[in-house]
Amino acid sequence: MLIDCHTHAFSEKIAAKAVEQLIQYYRIPTPYNGTLPELQRLAQEANLDAMILLVAATRPNQVKPAHDWILSLTAEQLHGRPRIYPFGTYHIDDPNWRQELDRLRAAGLKGIKLHPEFQGIDLADRRLDPFLEEIAGEFILMVHIGDPVVNESNLSTPRKVAALLDRFPKLTVIAAHLGGYCLWEDAISELAGRRIYLDTSSALAYIPPEVLRRLVDRHGTEHILYGSDYPLCSPRQALAWLDKMHWLSPLQHEAIAGKNCAALLGL
Repeated sequence: MLIDCHTHAFSEKIAAKAVEQLIQYYRIPTPYNGTLPELQRLAQEANLDAMILLVAATRPNQVKPAHDWILSLTAEQLHGRPRIYPFGTYHIDDPNWRQELDRLRAAGLKGIKLHPEFQGIDLADRRLDPFLEEIAGEFILMVHIGDPVVNESNLSTPRKVAALLDRFPKLTVIAAHLGGYCLWEDAISELAGRRIYLDTSSALAYIPPEVLRRLVDRHGTEHILYGSDYPLCSPRQALAWLDKMHWLSPLQHEAIAGKNCAALLGL
């Protein structure tokens, strides 16, 4: 089973602008256009069984339109091959966030994505507490962690995620980018071995191999998930990076590539 736990797509009205913002921020060129039809084609080429589709509202007034789009996906789109599992979004300044959670519940969505750096949301901001309390034990929280520019003003860090786990023990978290893009040592010291999922998106091509081995050995493979971060990378290319982890056993590789995510999603 192959499940990509970390993909993004945008409505065709905003896809070009959204992808350009990603390229400028991360300085990672990509040939992909960020639309759902292209993602579906690439996912089929990679023989994916399922994928998680993420959206993120950079402003509070974008939450409802983002949800309108994912909730407008047809049964044919959602239940084809690969199957699509959309996650919702949240913004700390959205006054209607509880109503939006109700919409996600009614639609049966399983998770919510936060991108602190793009949304301007500090994970240490205690105004997040009511939202986190509300979703704990119900929704999966996918959180972007890390930044290409590492400094004290980073809004998402492994240490801040660890503090959330301490305050909300029922919270189910996927820490994207192996727990901290460009913050690899902190991911090892703060998150590895804890009750948290780490995904491989936008990480395997950048983390030093010896650091990757230490992180995986300390965390174990049972809570690591394969992710591509499309449109920055294709599902097939992300699988190729996973295949380069030659020290994984076949069962460990199979777990990371899909079985762990299937269990998390209750498939």
